[in-house]
Amino acid sequence: MDSTIASLSTPKWNVDRPFLTGRFHTEGKGFSVDSFSAGVDKPIGLYHAAIQELILIDDLLYDLVGIEGRYTSIRRIRGKDDSVTFQVDASMDLALQASIFLGFLFPESAKRLFPLCESYLLINQFVESRSQFKTGLVNHAFAAALRALLLDYQAMVAQLEHQFRLGKLSIQGLWFYCQPMMGTMQALSIVIKKALANNFIGSAVLNLLQSQAKAMAGDHVVRSLLEKMSHRASQAYLGILERWVYEGVIDDPYGEFFIAENKALQKESLTQDYDAKYWQQRYSLKDDIPSFLANAAETILTTGKYLNVMRECGHNIQVPVAESSKLTTVGSNHRYLECIKTAYDFASGELLNLIREKYDLMGKLRSIKHYLLLDQGDFLVHFMDIAREELVKKPDEISVEKLQSLLDLALRSSSAVADPCYEDLTCCVERTTLLKRLSTLKDLQTTQTVYSSSGLEEPVSITGLETFSLSFKVCPMALIPRDLKKSIDKIPADISVLEPNSHVMHNRLQTAKSIDEVIQYHDFYLEKCLRECLLLSPVLLKKLEKMKFICLQYAAAVPNMITDSTKTEPSYVDKYKKLKLRTRSQTMKVAPEDAKTIESILNFEREFAGELQSLGPILSSSSGAEPYLTHLAQWLLGVGRE
Repeated sequence: MDSTIASLSTPKWNVDRPFLTGRFHTEGKGFSVDSFSAGVDKPIGLYHAAIQELILIDDLLYDLVGIEGRYTSIRRIRGKDDSVTFQVDASMDLALQASIFLGFLFPESAKRLFPLCESYLLINQFVESRSQFKTGLVNHAFAAALRALLLDYQAMVAQLEHQFRLGKLSIQGLWFYCQPMMGTMQALSIVIKKALANNFIGSAVLNLLQSQAKAMAGDHVVRSLLEKMSHRASQAYLGILERWVYEGVIDDPYGEFFIAENKALQKESLTQDYDAKYWQQRYSLKDDIPSFLANAAETILTTGKYLNVMRECGHNIQVPVAESSKLTTVGSNHRYLECIKTAYDFASGELLNLIREKYDLMGKLRSIKHYLLLDQGDFLVHFMDIAREELVKKPDEISVEKLQSLLDLALRSSSAVADPCYEDLTCCVERTTLLKRLSTLKDLQTTQTVYSSSGLEEPVSITGLETFSLSFKVCPMALIPRDLKKSIDKIPADISVLEPNSHVMHNRLQTAKSIDEVIQYHDFYLEKCLRECLLLSPVLLKKLEKMKFICLQYAAAVPNMITDSTKTEPSYVDKYKKLKLRTRSQTMKVAPEDAKTIESILNFEREFAGELQSLGPILSSSSGAEPYLTHLAQWLLGVGRE
């Protein structure tokens, strides 16, 4: 809440001078017979019964508008700040006292007259307290509706007083005219007591009014009144909702709206962290949602997000609003839901057209496939050759600017130069390896907690070869959930997995009718690729990491094993190929230096083959839950038999 709004408050004199607010009676000492001495000659019991009735009617007319009479008093109930009770002079005729507290036509129903006065006081106090700035727009609107009702009530009391001055009003007549107001005032006082007890604001007030209206289904008059109050109170709330679904702007000075805005999150964070939570956390749903909007809450949230995305991209698009489409009421015809659905369809369609036409969604995806999925990987071979000296350094020692220059050089000297988006390809050096980065993919529907205890430890010393990665600039499309920069550039290329899945996604995107379908197809593609590339199984990753480590050891050992021999025997490589095919007994007959080399190679082979064969049972046991592992398991078992 802004500091300017927070500083606004009811003037102090409005509290210091309770006579101006109708709460003066709460500050007094209550009724006492002695208190009559200043304003009256004698207790009411000394008058004739007919005179007592006239005095009592006059006092009751005052009581009905919250003012103490000469022989009636208002006292606060101890321990209940918002509750008061009325008392009368004990010397009053018992028949008149009964007429105050009991209904005339049906004494057994014990209908009280003073509760109407008490309800008026409570409602009036609520109007005064909830008109303060800090109570929010919904309470302001509700208080205004109650104030209008109290004006009608006061007009009724004024008419009764006029009849009394004409000598045409009796106790029975007073009860007769007040009785229709008893039910409505009592129902409103129940609502107000609950609102005051729980200090409700915003959505809670609307939910309370609607629940009470449903509870009074048997009383048409009271239910209609509560529905009218709910309608009046919701107009301010619908004004906030209208700006959100039609403009993508939250105009909520008192924090009443059910969508929260985290202004600390900025779209610029997407350029620094691919896993930024801008889309998920910049705007989010609160727990307190109006019941009449509960089923449409997600649609409302998404609609405003779409409009906000376009505004952040520099396109101030506003949903066209006809006079009949304004959100001014929440009647039983549910027309407001149709307006929300129309706004959602418009926002989704406009955003889809924007990323398809202006930002060339399909072209960006083709470029991502070329570079990140190595559909055209000749540039990468050239880059790895010219950047090897830089990549073998530790991550902290690598110059990213130099790597970017070498990458640009490799792109310009390869077939990638024909791609109009080749300049959007950038490189970066992470501080952790791929295995560590996989544990950050928390927003996909996977159980990433396994990685922390799966034994996948990073090497003690890592170089740029393990931490180098490519990125592709997709902003401002990065504002869209599951932004295309995220996750997809972390998938190691496996053509047998990526190519068919890319083809399926491409065909689906061509027929997408909304941005939600684009998001759905893209999510499905990412998760399917991650799973089929075995990146979501800690056990399989551990095996693959071990096999990769064996291959790296073998690649590092072979040059050292053959260097000395090739100096004296240029044809050693051909001889090595023949010796490699011999049995162990045949190998023992070769020269000692050759036998040592061949034994080392066989050790690598046995270790690698053992790890490869151990994959078979793991894949077979997992193929039930993951069918795509069946073919791989059969292939590995076939290799083992050969």
